[in-house]
Amino acid sequence: MRALFPGSFDPVTQGHQDVLRRASVLFDEVVVCVMSNSNKTGRFPLTERLDRLRAAATDLGNVTVDSHTGGLLAEYCRRAGIDVVIRGVRGVRDLDHEMPMARMNHELAGVETFFIAADPALAHISSTLVTSMSHKARVPKDGEAHEPLAGGEGT
Repeated sequence: MRALFPGSFDPVTQGHQDVLRRASVLFDEVVVCVMSNSNKTGRFPLTERLDRLRAAATDLGNVTVDSHTGGLLAEYCRRAGIDVVIRGVRGVRDLDHEMPMARMNHELAGVETFFIAADPALAHISSTLVTSMSHKARVPKDGEAHEPLAGGEGT
């Protein structure tokens, strides 16, 4: 059975990689697909997101990477012969967001949605958090030299 793991993947996170790895064990083929999300502003170019997904799928022989930036997910599934959509959920909030879309995809294309619960060790990670942290000053690890504070010497 073919399954689709859609998302903006902006950027690809450890949580995405975990869901992809787990889905690859459950389904004959998984298509991980970068899709546009009108509620999000793209931070990374499409080509970079595709490259990062290909790198994440290197050891997963039944995973292919694609993009679909125009049209509905249900249309993509119908055209590609996909019957299952995979969604990772971190908690009730994600599930509340995903359920109406799952019902709509079922109504439009007969597509079922398969929810994979996030690994608790990764459930706090989101693309938004990763991007936000990458814009902040890096916190030095133990044993690393500390950068001087702005306007003075470090302590």
